[in-house]
Amino acid sequence: MSVTQLLADSLSPDNNTRNEASAKLDSFAHEAFPAYISMLCQELVNESSPATIRQAAGIALKNAVLAREHSKKIELSARWAATDIQTKSTIKIAILRTLASADVTSATVSAQVIAAIAEIELPLNQWPDLIANLLDYVTNSQNDNLKQASLQAIGFICEVMDPEVLAKEANQILTAVAQGARKEEANQGVRLAALKALLNSLDFVKANFEKEGERNYIMQIVCEATQSPDVNVQVTAFECLVKIMQVYYEKMGVYMEKALYALTINGMKSENPSVVLQAVEFWATICEVEIELAVEDEEAIHTGRRNDIMGQGFAKSAVNELVDVLWWLMTKKTEEDDDDEWNVPMAAGTCLALLANCVEDAIVKPVIPHVERHIQSADWRYREAAVMAFGSILEGPSPKLLTPLVQSALPVLVKMMKDEYLQVQDSTAWTLGRVTETLYDAIQPEALEPLIAALLSGLDDNPRVAAYCAWSLMNLSENLKAEEEADTYVLSKYFDVIINTLTAAAEKPNQEPNFKASAYEAVSSLVSCCAQDCLPTVSKLTAAILDHMGNSLTAQVVSDDDRRAIYEAQSNLCSVLTSVIRRLQKGVVPFSDRLMQLIIAVTQSASKRSTVLEDSFLVVGALASALEADFIRYMETFVPILTAALNNHEEYQTCTIAVGLVGDICRAITEQMRPWCDPFMHILMTNLSNPSLSRSVKPSILACFGDIALAIGHNFEPYLSVTMSVLGQASGLAMADEVDYEELEYRIQLREGIIEAYVGIVQALKESPKRELLVTFAPGILEFCAVVVADSDRSETMGRTIVGLVGDLADAFPFNGSFKVLFTADWIDTVIAEVKADRTSATSKEVAKWARDLVKK
Repeated sequence: MSVTQLLADSLSPDNNTRNEASAKLDSFAHEAFPAYISMLCQELVNESSPATIRQAAGIALKNAVLAREHSKKIELSARWAATDIQTKSTIKIAILRTLASADVTSATVSAQVIAAIAEIELPLNQWPDLIANLLDYVTNSQNDNLKQASLQAIGFICEVMDPEVLAKEANQILTAVAQGARKEEANQGVRLAALKALLNSLDFVKANFEKEGERNYIMQIVCEATQSPDVNVQVTAFECLVKIMQVYYEKMGVYMEKALYALTINGMKSENPSVVLQAVEFWATICEVEIELAVEDEEAIHTGRRNDIMGQGFAKSAVNELVDVLWWLMTKKTEEDDDDEWNVPMAAGTCLALLANCVEDAIVKPVIPHVERHIQSADWRYREAAVMAFGSILEGPSPKLLTPLVQSALPVLVKMMKDEYLQVQDSTAWTLGRVTETLYDAIQPEALEPLIAALLSGLDDNPRVAAYCAWSLMNLSENLKAEEEADTYVLSKYFDVIINTLTAAAEKPNQEPNFKASAYEAVSSLVSCCAQDCLPTVSKLTAAILDHMGNSLTAQVVSDDDRRAIYEAQSNLCSVLTSVIRRLQKGVVPFSDRLMQLIIAVTQSASKRSTVLEDSFLVVGALASALEADFIRYMETFVPILTAALNNHEEYQTCTIAVGLVGDICRAITEQMRPWCDPFMHILMTNLSNPSLSRSVKPSILACFGDIALAIGHNFEPYLSVTMSVLGQASGLAMADEVDYEELEYRIQLREGIIEAYVGIVQALKESPKRELLVTFAPGILEFCAVVVADSDRSETMGRTIVGLVGDLADAFPFNGSFKVLFTADWIDTVIAEVKADRTSATSKEVAKWARDLVKK
């Protein structure tokens, strides 16, 4: 079968045909990659082929070269790099020519392929003439299609490339892009492509923005584009303004005064919703930037540092007019609006909430008159907007200012839960959620009962309204939670009816899945936060949840939708069981046998790809913690299930939770874990060296070594040498310089896993007859700690853990000779002092004092 036919079949509406074609294309790519990409390229550049086939070929070619998932991206990049130069050169020449195609779609796909190859080659100083060629096409060609596609290619490249890679070409790129974006450019398609390229290049033209003349020119081009007759050009111009405000806020004062304020306010009044959305986004971005700067100013006060960028108060100076325009936009809701689609009223409400966070008390005076005037309006749109506006300003202003407003509004809001319009009910339920989340102290005792009654009644309403009611009940449970071991609390008298109403609503036939999840999340929260007098209800709930779980195992499955619904139900039930176990602790013993039987049945019936496995393991982890040594009776039955999950490399999240569960069981049954240590250590070591397992699992595996060591104490000796060798290798990776945010995050996770492993191993051996085994490894452990301490990305928790580890090592040996020298390093005194100075944690102070005394002895 030809590639043309396979590509056609890959677009078939028939699933079987489409899947078969995709499988054959994948096989072709695997078996003969150079031939595969050459044939795809031939289809893409063939002007006589149907546009759909050319587009499919281009997308397949791009996907053969580049992926977004990290490990796959490395694999595909290596495969392209290993391809012969002749094949790569032929393809690159061909796709550059296709930028001039009469078929605009094929030209755009070619631009995407060019960007995919560029992402691999440009950082390696390959394809050196690419940018020059593209710029030449933009500035010297009379072919508008070629100019447009070349600008698209530049935009795609700028979007994915590290700015440093294109630093040398930044000026030329900006010149070409600006030429295409000018108002003098008659072809609006070219102008649009140029503006999109400008949008993607804004991060690496910082040097140009530092020069007033060049900055003025860029701002002029963008501002003029907001007045284009082409709506798409207008929208992209406003997108540019959003990004410019985000990146170059400190340069925007004069432009706000002369143009941007009026342009964006007028843009918010445009008849085109897409323009309105971007104009609103502009002000939302200003609020976000100024909120962040205010946070940084607060931090600067405590650290004594001065911020480089100062807030300019753009939002505060415009608050009155902004509120009026945003209010007007919020009244534009229609009965046909889809609540799941982003629209103008939603954007306006979100912007108002950000504005409230930004200007704080200054938001109240302009908003409240709109609320008071319209909250009981005859027009439902104005009632809904009034409620939404009120809910949007409940975070930001001082509670002292808001409390009397909430207290007077609460009876009105409770009544509005019965409004005849669903949209009003929906916004009212959301606003009550905001009240219970942020201003729960404003709820007076006499207002609590009618509020709870309204929320319980709302559980029978539309699923969205019901979900907001469940969220409100969860907020109440968390914010009014009982003190630890308290006999009773404020929700005790309502607890039974709330639990029963939530579970009854969740278990209604054909109940909407999102609401079920919200309802059970609220139940879990109520269980976690309740007082002692609520535990009988929790016990009854446990029996009911186990019944529901049993029913889910015998439910009829006819379709994939049925199976999906059952998995979702089981996940919800597992989350409640986890909370129940943690709350009841030993009180769960009467249910434990049945519970484990059902959980084992759930894990055996679930597919390897189902999240139910993860949720089931969280239940088992909670049960192990509650039963402690008594959990041993379930090990023979459960270990094969846990082993299978540890070997489930495809579902790395399940594997990660399984690794965590090994740790939970170690902490529960301690030395009774010994019979299973050999197989678990073997699996964990094998997983560490398995390249097909996501690297995100590996920090958890390292930490798990510490859990196993702590469980079996000196019996960890047979595993010590190989474990310390592995930790040493991982330390090398964890100390490597990061290249991007993803790598930085992974490095931090690795360090945490390594430190946790060291803590477990040291604590396991220091009190045992085998403690001399630590002598060999102590210098390496402390050397690694020194590197972590020196990193500014280190968390406070990590600092405390390292101080504890230093203390454990100091406690392990008599302080003499070469061992004492290890503890005279300056970094040790520094980190102990830092942790001791932590005012937010009494634990930190205690650990630091303990470690300091041991180090100084």
